[in-house]
Parts: sequence; structure tokens; C-alpha cells
Amino acid sequence: MAYYGKCIETVIKLLDQFKPEKDSPEQFLEAAATSLQTLSPQEQAFIMEVLSGCLEYRKLLSIVVDAFYVRDGRLCLWADYSLFEVICYLATFQLEELGFQLFCSIVKSQPVHKVRKFLGFLFNPLNLGSWIKDEWSLIYETTHVKEQWIDPLMRWQPEVQELLNQLQGPLTNQPPLPKTKAKVTEPKEFNLTAPRPRAIPVPEPVPVVAKTRPVPRSTYQPPKEQRLLETTKRYNRRKAEELLLRASVEEMRCARPRPQGEPPVEDSKEKLRLRFPPRILKAPKLTFYRPNDDSPVKLNTAAILREGALYQRQVERELQRLDKLMDGAGDLSEFLKWQRKTRAKDLEEQLATGECRRLQGKLSREEAVLARRQVVQEKKQKADQKKEETAELMQQCAERRLQEERSMKELVEQVMETQKNVKVAQTKLLKGRRQMVQEVIEESRELLQHSAEAAKEEQRRRCELIAQLRALETQPTRKGKLVDLTQIPGYGLDGEMSVVELRERLALLKETQRCKEEEKRDQIIQGKRAKSRVLQNTVEQISLCRAAMGRSAALRWEEKKAQSAAAGAPSRDERVLELQRRIQEKAAERRGQEALLHVPAPRAARPKQQAQLEAQRRLELEQSRERRLRALQRGGSARGPARCLGAV
Repeated sequence: MAYYGKCIETVIKLLDQFKPEKDSPEQFLEAAATSLQTLSPQEQAFIMEVLSGCLEYRKLLSIVVDAFYVRDGRLCLWADYSLFEVICYLATFQLEELGFQLFCSIVKSQPVHKVRKFLGFLFNPLNLGSWIKDEWSLIYETTHVKEQWIDPLMRWQPEVQELLNQLQGPLTNQPPLPKTKAKVTEPKEFNLTAPRPRAIPVPEPVPVVAKTRPVPRSTYQPPKEQRLLETTKRYNRRKAEELLLRASVEEMRCARPRPQGEPPVEDSKEKLRLRFPPRILKAPKLTFYRPNDDSPVKLNTAAILREGALYQRQVERELQRLDKLMDGAGDLSEFLKWQRKTRAKDLEEQLATGECRRLQGKLSREEAVLARRQVVQEKKQKADQKKEETAELMQQCAERRLQEERSMKELVEQVMETQKNVKVAQTKLLKGRRQMVQEVIEESRELLQHSAEAAKEEQRRRCELIAQLRALETQPTRKGKLVDLTQIPGYGLDGEMSVVELRERLALLKETQRCKEEEKRDQIIQGKRAKSRVLQNTVEQISLCRAAMGRSAALRWEEKKAQSAAAGAPSRDERVLELQRRIQEKAAERRGQEALLHVPAPRAARPKQQAQLEAQRRLELEQSRERRLRALQRGGSARGPARCLGAV
């Protein structure tokens, strides 16, 4: 009884040392066999057989033991986990080989109350027939589990119940343990050194903060530049409007129209005037396009100079043109009239091509709808074919799965037959590996001896070096050296001087450098002021030119709108009519397919909305024609004032 108890304790210790995350079962069994060489062969065989069986069926045993801790063993210690695994293995796999008497002796050699509670849980018919059988069937075949493990446990259940009744008797007849008086711990006071009194720290000097400057008043006031720009803008606008009214009222005095080829006539100032009386025209209403905000635009120096040069070139170009007119250059009215006609023809051609593109897009849309429906029908046919193919493939997969299940059953039977001869091969493998382990141990022992001798020699050499270094540190050294800053070193170099003289010369050099910087700063400030004056004059000229160009741009915009409105009438090009006819045919074909497929057609627009759109379009055409007539009437008179404004 004691013999088996010691063997079971050894198995429990080895199982506690096994870690499945790090150790492999084969290597662990080899290491355990080497540690059991001091025992007898019979003990070694019993311990190795039980240990290898517990490792092999670890999943089955852990299912039962974990459930025991959850249900009946809540008060049991987790340190007894390996004990319950060994008892479960012996009862499930080794009870037939050991015999019931030997199993009883092994059980009685262990703590009675723990073993009795676990055996009662394991041999409970309800547990064996329900969840234990189901959990084990998830790992092994159901028929194998029932025939090899569950049925034998059910047959041994009556004998095990008698054993549990026998174990219940010693528990009830066991006398209570005598109560011994516990020894009370008496605390002792610590022998601590009294702390020194803390020194009073020296107060830190209070830092002197520099006085901050007050916030300037200009922060809360609008800038002067914005007010100056607004006043300048109003003044320039008023002046430009006066010039425009004066130029539109007075007659043209800068040129005289003459037929082409006639030489210029030099006459007095009265002959240069036109022969028809002056006409009083109403000043046209100008439209200026400005952004919503009135904030000034800040330009850099390069932008201001670049824009000023641009306007200066434009003014020079306009003055040259006026000089040519004064000298009697030809009139460009016929050329401009021809140019307008050609531009109108080009615009009509562009509108016709644009309409053709729009109708081509509409035609391509109709063709795309028809092609899309044809593709949908082809896809439906392909989907039906695909479904038939998938049904055939599913049937073939089912037949193949049945064949695989039959082959797997045959393979399981072959594996069960081969497992019977595993133990003989394991014993042979263990003997060979034991010899290899002994050889490795001897070699490692020799290597350890050599390394220990080398470490001793290295330690002795280090001690000698440390002693030499400490001897060198104990030798006295000379510290400190007196320095005279007023003395010259006396190396014999050119320009040799003392430190004090060097400091004085550096101070003088800094002073001269500061004076030069002040002079240069004054020169830079004067240059900046002159440059700012030039820029201010350029900005004033730019503002005047911008105002004049804005008015001329507004006039040109009105003329362009009138021309575009007049050219917006619908054209009757042959290409457009042909495309409209083809679109109507494709739309009729699509509606026919929709009627066949019972697809609801898109809802047409309401006639009332169409009538409103037609009336609005007719009104816009009339307004554009009126604007075009007005622009043509005042074209000759407005061209002269606009050029005068450009010269300003």
C-alpha cells in the first residue's frame, strides 16, 4: 500500500512540472526516465506507464476534472488537480489490468475525503450516460467511447459504490483533532537612528519683472489706409462719370472720316471738325461688378510696379493711335463690320455643332438603354445555365463526401490497430535515449570544469589590474595654477598682447561696428521712404486706369450679351434635323420594348410647365433683340469716349 502511494506521489509531482505550452511529451518522458534511475525497475515501469497515459489522454481527463471543480469540488484545492487526473486515468483505462483489489489499495493510500468525493462524481450513472459520453464523443468515435470506456465504468459502478461506503466509515469515526494553543507574535520596537534637524533653506531672490507696454490705441481703431482708399475711390468715380458725360455730349474732335486712299489734308483747326451738328445723347447706364466686401486689396511692391508699367504702355499705345488719327489715318469701320459678320457666322456654326453634339448624346443614350436591356436578357440566360451547373456540382460533392467518410472510417480502424504496438516501440526508444543523455551529461561536466578554471584565471588577472590602478590613484597630483591677465605670454609672436588689452581692443571694435550699423540703417530708411513715395504715385495712377477700364469693360459686356442673345435663335441645320429624326425612331423602339416588358415609361412633363417655359424663352429673345439695337445705335458715339478714358 505504501509502495503504490509513493509511486502515485511521484507521478503527481512530475505532472505538476509538465507545462504543455513549452514542453513536448516525448522530451518530458525522457527527462523523467533519467530522474527515476535510482528506483527499482518495477517502480520505474509503473510510474512511466501511468505518466505516459496521463499525457496521452490529457484532453479526456481535463474534461472530467474541470467539471468536478465546477460542480462538486468547489471547496477542493487546485493543487490536487494532478491527483484527480491520476485517479481518473487509473479508473478509466487501468482498472481491468490492475484489478479491483489493487485499485482499492491505491485509493486508500491517498487522502480519503478527496478521493471519495471525486470517485462519487466520476462513477455517477447520470454523469457517465449524459455529458461525459457527449464530451468524449467530440474527440473520439462514439462507438469506441461507449464500448471501451463508458460500459466498463458502468459495470464497475456497484463495486465502487461499496468502496465508497467503506471509505465513509473512517470519516465518521475519525476523532476530532486536539486544539493547541497558538503562539502569539510579540512585536518589538525598531532600533532606528534619530534624524538630524532639517536646515532652514535660503530664500530665493524675488525676480524683477519688466514693465509691460500698454496696448496702442490704433488696435481698436480702423486703419487710415482704408478711409483714404474709400475717399480716393469716390473722388475718382465722380471724376470719371463727369468725363463720360462730357465726352458723350460733345461731338468728336479727334479724327475726321475720309475715304480710303485719299491723302491727309492739313488745314486749320476749324476744318478738322465734323460737318454735322452735335447730338445730345443720354449717358448710358453703366453696371460695375464689385465684390461684396469693401476691404482694400494690399499689393506688394513688385505687383504695383508691374501693373503701373502695364498701364503706362497702354497709355503710350493709345496716344500713338490718336496721333495717327490726327495725321489722317484710315477708318476701320468697314473692316469691323465685315469682322462682325464673320464672327456671327462662326457663332451660328458653333451653335449648330453644339446642338449636334447634344442630339448625338441623346441618341447615344437611347442606344445605350437598348443595349443595356439586351445585356440584361443575356445575363438572365447565363444565370439559368449557372444554376443548373451548380446543382450538378452539389450532387457530385455529396457523392464525394460520402466516399471520404467511408475512407476516414477505414483509416481510423487502421490507426486503432497500430496503437496497440506503440508501447513496445516506446520502451526501446527510451533505452536508446537514456544512453545518449548520460553521454551528454558527462561532456557538459567536463566543459563546466574547463570554464570554471578559465573564470578563476580571469578573476585573478582583474584583481591585479585593480590593485595597480588604486596604487596610481593614491599618488599626489599638483592642482591649480595662478594666472595674471595683465602679463604678456612672451611666445615671440607678432601682435602679442595680454588678456586685458585684448578685451579693451574688442570693446573699441564693437563701438566702431555699431556706428557703421547706425549709418547704414539711416541710409536704408531714407531709401525706403523714397521708394514708398514712388509706389504711392504709381498706386494713384493704377486706381485711375482701373476705373476707366472697368467702365469700358462694362460697355463691352453689354454688347456681348446683346450679340449672344440675338444669336440664340434655334437653327435649322440638316445635321440637326437628321439627328432629331433618328432620336425619335430610337425612342419609339424603346417605348415598344417597354410595352412588351411591362415597364412603366417615365412621366412626361406637364403641358402647363412647357407653355411657361416657351413664354419665358420668347420674352428673353425679345429683350435681347432690344438690347442689341440699343448697343448698335450708341456704338459709334460710345467708342470715342471709351478710348479717351483709356488715355486718361
